Amino acid sequence: MSTTQSERLRELLEPLVTSQGLDLEEIAVDSVGRKRVLRVVVDSDAGADLDQIADVSRELSARLDETDAMGEGEYTLEVGTPGAERQLTEHRHYLRAVDRLVRFQLAEGGELVARILDVDDEGLDLEVPGVKGRKATGRRLGFAEIDKARVQVEFNRKDNKDMTEEEEA
Repeated sequence: MSTTQSERLRELLEPLVTSQGLDLEEIAVDSVGRKRVLRVVVDSDAGADLDQIADVSRELSARLDETDAMGEGEYTLEVGTPGAERQLTEHRHYLRAVDRLVRFQLAEGGELVARILDVDDEGLDLEVPGVKGRKATGRRLGFAEIDKARVQVEFNRKDNKDMTEEEEA
């Protein structure tokens, strides 16, 4: 049975990432000119701070130096977290995106932008923003109905906790 380099790297590195209280989200080996770049993306339910990223980076670097997992030749190790507009592919990603605005590509075609209110094993409870002064509406979306989902960046969102009673009325 043949395994890819990414699978071998995942088997080697995932226990180290998990021991730091993080999830290994992605591993990618890219060629940049003559150099290679190993990109490792980590996250957790509470997010990952810079100290955690630095700690796990040192652990991964040490483990890679002990093995020949990257083969001969130079490479650069980059460890980071998912970007602001992360794609949601795992159940835990949807849980972490509760209260976030998400753009859904639907399996039957079409697109939907909605805020995730709740997540269970079958799907999502959403709030679809109203347009042109209309009230927001609720919608249920099953995981089978979702082709792709990506978190959207919101610059001017008013948080309900920050609103005064007058603004809410």
